[in-house]
Amino acid sequence: MALVNEHFLKLPNNYLFADIAKKVNAFKAVHPKADVISLGIGDVTQPLCPAVVEAMHKATDEMANQQSFRGYGPEQGYDFLRDAILKNDFLARGIRLDRDEIFISDGAKTDTGNFQELLRWDNSIAVTDPIYPVYIDSNAMIGRAGVKGPDGRWSNVIYLPCTAENGFTPALPRQRVDVVYLCYPNNPTGTALTRSELRRWVRYALENDALILFDAAYEAFIQHDDVPHSIYEIKGARRVAIEFHSYSKSAGFTGLRCGYTVVPKEVSVSTLTGERLPLNPLWNRRQCTKFNGASYVSQRAAEATYSPEGRQQTRQTIDYYMQNAALIRQALTAIGLSVVGGIDAPYLWVQTPRGTTSWRFFEQLLYRAHVVSTPGVGFGPSGEGYVRLTAFNSRERTEEALERIRQFY
Repeated sequence: MALVNEHFLKLPNNYLFADIAKKVNAFKAVHPKADVISLGIGDVTQPLCPAVVEAMHKATDEMANQQSFRGYGPEQGYDFLRDAILKNDFLARGIRLDRDEIFISDGAKTDTGNFQELLRWDNSIAVTDPIYPVYIDSNAMIGRAGVKGPDGRWSNVIYLPCTAENGFTPALPRQRVDVVYLCYPNNPTGTALTRSELRRWVRYALENDALILFDAAYEAFIQHDDVPHSIYEIKGARRVAIEFHSYSKSAGFTGLRCGYTVVPKEVSVSTLTGERLPLNPLWNRRQCTKFNGASYVSQRAAEATYSPEGRQQTRQTIDYYMQNAALIRQALTAIGLSVVGGIDAPYLWVQTPRGTTSWRFFEQLLYRAHVVSTPGVGFGPSGEGYVRLTAFNSRERTEEALERIRQFY
């Protein structure tokens, strides 16, 4: 008899975004003529830029030719993309990495969920709260998170609240922890860490022999010089941090799927006997066993984002979304709502009025304004009393949604 992994049974019945989709679909079924606008789930709406499309057409033509056809690629990614990443994302910022420290994947969500496989089930973990659900859920699947209580907290997770009282900047853990998850610019709050604030985290990890799993999926949206694009801009981070990147939002690859993970050779973990082992070869072994590499077409498309034309075109799309973010901030602030984020990230964290719960305000916006948001409590206990809005819709739909919210409010 095959037995189930009972840790899966500890997870909530539905994923947050699946719950939202259910509620929205139920509303549409009852109100088929309602024009619903989504400012909720963070999918993009602008098409792939011309440089990316041209590269994909060329790569597809190569795959249609006997002489240039490619089958399985290297599990770590093609050298042409890894070299482009090293040159543009790191060397241009004074960061030196080796090619074999870059691992191409099908997206940051996949790698952030999978990387915890390399770590013992009884490592302690700390997370900022609110937090992107995949970090905790993937740890729950192996039993590391413990049991979820009625207050929404997992018994073995150390929560680092990000609230209005601390400016949505997490305090360092009061105790030593083994693994810390950081996502900056942050999803869902849309806030960012300055260089000095990130330096505190690297120092903590060095002093406490902790591992930082740093999700930099939204670094392309950073507007301020004092906000690092990579944790490796901080001295010593190569010894304690793994970094995850994605082309999903910056280049519109949500339907194309490509990203990468940086595993420096200096980062190591310990066995029970105290032997230090580098994570780089362990991640390489994991990828070779479980992953056949991102598609050739996707990797050529990602490479094109680094061409002069690609950089200019993707920048235009990023600026377009950030202009949407500015419109949302201005409009909601003008009607008296408290809003953070939307400056160095495409997300805005909106406090619900008069103590309304997250799900209740979600329902009010859906039923009365026909606008979809994301309930903040779905990201963790400290998210109660907030909703997340995204800047990824079109300008016209964003403006229409804001007008509806004004009228509703």
